[in-house]
Formats: sequence, C-alpha cells, structure tokens
Amino acid sequence: MRDIMAPESGRWRAFTQVFAEVVEAAGYQLVIPPMMEDLGVFSRIGDATDVVTKEMYDFVDKGARHVALRPEQTASVCRAFAQHRPLTPWKAWYSGPNFRYEKPQRGRYRQFDQVGIEVLGADDPYLDVEVIALGWEFYRRLGLEQLTLLLNSLGEPDDRARYVDALRTHFEAAGGDLSDQSRSTLDKNPLRVLDSKRREDAEIIAAAPTIDQFWSDAAAEHFATVQRGLTALQIPFTIDMKLVRGLDYYRRTTFEYAGGTLDSAQNALGGGGRYDGLVEDLGGPPTPGIGFALGVDRTLLACDDEGVFTAPDPAVDVFVVDTTGGGEALLVTAQLRAGGIRADRSYENRSMKAQMKAANRSGAAYAVIIGTDEVEAGTAVVRPLRDDGAQVTVERDSLITDLHSRVQGSNS
Repeated sequence: MRDIMAPESGRWRAFTQVFAEVVEAAGYQLVIPPMMEDLGVFSRIGDATDVVTKEMYDFVDKGARHVALRPEQTASVCRAFAQHRPLTPWKAWYSGPNFRYEKPQRGRYRQFDQVGIEVLGADDPYLDVEVIALGWEFYRRLGLEQLTLLLNSLGEPDDRARYVDALRTHFEAAGGDLSDQSRSTLDKNPLRVLDSKRREDAEIIAAAPTIDQFWSDAAAEHFATVQRGLTALQIPFTIDMKLVRGLDYYRRTTFEYAGGTLDSAQNALGGGGRYDGLVEDLGGPPTPGIGFALGVDRTLLACDDEGVFTAPDPAVDVFVVDTTGGGEALLVTAQLRAGGIRADRSYENRSMKAQMKAANRSGAAYAVIIGTDEVEAGTAVVRPLRDDGAQVTVERDSLITDLHSRVQGSNS
C-alpha cells in the first residue's frame, strides 16, 4: 500500500472523471458500496479462487461478526441489488479501492483502485456488446492505442461443468509433468490451471480441450451475436479459448483488455463478463448480470508507456502578492476564487521578493500585486509570469473580467 501524492493524485481524479463521462453518457449511475461486507458476500466469488482462500483481509469485529474488506466490487453491487431491488435493467458504475493480500508487483498493490460498471436484469447479447464497447471507448479516450480485446465464452453452467470434467481428466493424465502449483490448483478448480504462465505447464495447457467443444446451441448463438455486434461497431477482438478470468462466477461471455506495452504475464488492464446467478447466490431473485472492472494502476502504466494521459497541470491561474500586511490578499483571492479563477497567495507577511519567488514556484500564469498605492487607487498590478509581456494596472472592479480573458488566452 502507498500514498498517492500530487500531481499523480490529480491524474487519478481525472481518470475517474473521464470514466464517469463515458459511462454516464450511456445511462450508468454511480453506486458507492461499503468497503467492508459480511464475509459471506465475498465467499460467493468462489471457494476455489485465491482471492477467497488466501488474499482477503478478513477479521471478526467487535460485534463478533466475520467481515472482510472488499477484494472486488461486483459482489458488493450484486448484494446491493438483492437488498434494494432497483428497477431493471439497473446500470451502475463505481470507483474506489479494493484490498487483496497478494504479492506486490509492478502495477499491483495490496490496496488497489478500480473503476467498473455492472448491468443487472437483462439477458441480451447486445448488452454484452455495449458493456465491452464502453470499456474500449474509455481506453481510447485516454489515448491508448496498443490495446487488445480478448474474448471468450464459458457457455452455460452445464457446458462449463462438462468442460471442467474434461480439463480435469486431461491435466490428471499429465501427472507429474504439471508444476506443483498447477497440481494444487487442479484439486480446487481445473479452469484455474489455464491461467498458469509457468514454462513447464505451457505445452500441457496448449494441448488441453477448448471450451467451444462443449457449448450448447444457445451459448454458441449468444457468443456469435456478441461477435457480430463488436464487428458492427468496428471493435477488433481476438478469440482466446483459454481465457477464463480469475473469479468463479463468470459464465458465457468473458473478456479482457490487454496492454501491448506490458509484460505478457501482467498485461491485463481489466476485464469482466457475465455472471448470471450471482445475485441469486446472494439472496436475490434469479437475475442476469454483466460488467467489468478496470485497474487504475495497470492502465496508468500503459498510459506512461505510450506517453498519453499525463497528469493534469495542478498550477493555479493567479498568485496574489500583497505588501500591505495580507488582508488585501485575503479579500482578492476569495473574490477571484468565487469568480472561477484558481488563485493562491503566500502567508506570514513575507517580503515582496519572497512572495514573487513563491509566485514563480506556483506555476501561475499571472501575479496580481497589491501595495499601498494600489489600495489607495482601487487598482491592482497584473504581471505575466510565464512570458515577457508587460505588466498592466487594472481597476479592482474589473480585475476578474480582465483575468478571465487573460487566463483563457494563455490556456488556449
């Protein structure tokens, strides 16, 4: 875990703002689930996953309740749906931190932020297309170009069950040729073995049966419609029959966005899929659902690699310099801020020279200088700080109007 300091913190806020603009334009509304839930909410993620068995921060609270910090937010959103029963289709988006006790890596921390969307109450392959397309549009809005969309379907529950049996038979036949970690995973969930990036597992996984051999007609048609929809929107995708995602609640459509500049073992920027049945597991009515979660850290690493979506300029527009004791700066900065101009000042009645140094360090485009003569005349001096332009004297009554035109001109 770590602190996010400025200017990077401003970049995080801008990241969430861009995401909100993309998904709210499609009718999604913000939901803010709690960071802590009853342990049972997250155990529905899947007892065969490391997220549940090894990585959750769980404890017994002072009321003897077994609770956990959220390792992800889909389960919390589904719990909220089961509890509050909003009208369907319920289109929700979220952002914020999650917690997993896992080995820290580049772009992966034990407290990590995600943004995501969930849609509950509609079973339509074209909704799958909308969800996938919104993630794609968001990444494009950030400026990312080296992006791959991986696509698969895990079929209906019966399809998946038959596939799991076939994988177990295949991997058990490999015996000791599998890595120790994969043999342990095999006992819990053969699907997870497909996620292995270990060299000794690669050939065995490559020879494993693929899920498309087990699709029902309904699952195959659903997946075909998703592909047709993405093609119609001119969104390129790659079919990856080994893509199973990391949580057990997925069925039918699964997808992942991979960054082309990152190491192949850690290149997933985000992803998601259908999880029909999760709401029912959490005590709600049978409800189809689909969504995704996108990692902030990994995505910003990809942005760094491509030189896009840099941190926004945190500089104020104007720095007020007051040589009369500080009271005038108090009034002027308040007026400028109320007028929509970003303004700062120095304190402790420092000298003119010290205040001008602070003004230059602030990154402001202009200094507004007020001395005794300006107070008596009802004026202020406006001095450019980023170029060699001449300073001018401005009436206090027109200061905000004058600065608005100057700031807009310097920002254009």
